[in-house]
Amino acid sequence: MYLESFKQRLLTYKELAEKTFAQLNDEQVHWQPAGEPNNIYIIVKHMSGNMLSRFTDFLTTDGEKPWRQRDAEFEDDPGATKAQMLDIWNKGWDCLMNTLNTLQEADLGKTVYIRTEPHLVIDALNRQLAHYPYHVGQIVYLGKVMKADNWQSLSIPKGGSRQFNEQKASGK
Repeated sequence: MYLESFKQRLLTYKELAEKTFAQLNDEQVHWQPAGEPNNIYIIVKHMSGNMLSRFTDFLTTDGEKPWRQRDAEFEDDPGATKAQMLDIWNKGWDCLMNTLNTLQEADLGKTVYIRTEPHLVIDALNRQLAHYPYHVGQIVYLGKVMKADNWQSLSIPKGGSRQFNEQKASGK
């Protein structure tokens, strides 16, 4: 039951990010506000790198793989297209979901390692359930800032709570 709930929560955040990507063009995924925060492309590279490192051989090797180039995840590639970014995004998510689909409830009490630190599998998963939505929130926020008045709401639009609740209550 936990693993199915975990997957559904993650997929909800994946969908929010993808609805944001759909509203943006190649240039916008590289836009950065003042102060040098990460742009959407960088956030995607980081999330994918994390997913690939953590979920490749999840139960048998340390989650921080020696081949991971974490610092490079935070370097922009201004020539990369949104389509290329989506390929990076999907590679990470495919690795994560393929691993999750092999896990059994009995695996939740096993120990895995992240940077040599032991974690119960359930704790390692919860750690990622905090990490990925944190970054999806950044993606959505950046998208919303860029689109301004042209932003298409990903949830209940401002001022629409009453109508939404009435529709839910009526089963429509």
